[in-house]
Amino acid sequence: MDALQSITTDLNTLIPIVNHWFHLLSAIIWIGGLAFLVMAVTPGLEKAVPKDQIKPITDIFYRHYKKVAGILVVVLLFTGGVNLHYVNQVITSQTGSGIQYHSKYLIVFMIKLLLVLGLLTLFLYTVIFKSEDEADEGESYEVIPFQRAALWMGFFIILCASAMKHLHQ
Repeated sequence: MDALQSITTDLNTLIPIVNHWFHLLSAIIWIGGLAFLVMAVTPGLEKAVPKDQIKPITDIFYRHYKKVAGILVVVLLFTGGVNLHYVNQVITSQTGSGIQYHSKYLIVFMIKLLLVLGLLTLFLYTVIFKSEDEADEGESYEVIPFQRAALWMGFFIILCASAMKHLHQ
């Protein structure tokens, strides 16, 4: 019986750790890929490639990134929900009341969710509404519309996640 209880206890420790790792890994890949596009690909191509070739090249990069980001969105949403469940268990065991009674944590969580919704909106905009021939030759071209805004949202999402990690300990 002790062996079965030990395995159960180990799984109750292991599952939240692995889930949180998947959540962090997905966020790092998503925001890191976006940062790479904003900070390296677009500026590098603007300096090294004629203007008429920037759009086709960046579209190829973004087509691959978009597929990965779509998978990451699903992983982030699922693992985020599981993380919230385990955080609620920890807070309840520490204080006797659930997460709904911890206003500081909920405020930061809501800010994070609003930023995530903004980032998802920008991502879905590029997936659903962005046409292939959208950019004119005379205007500057962004791989992802509002890519700098999306990157800053990602930075603030990570800040909120860091605050949340320390608010429930």
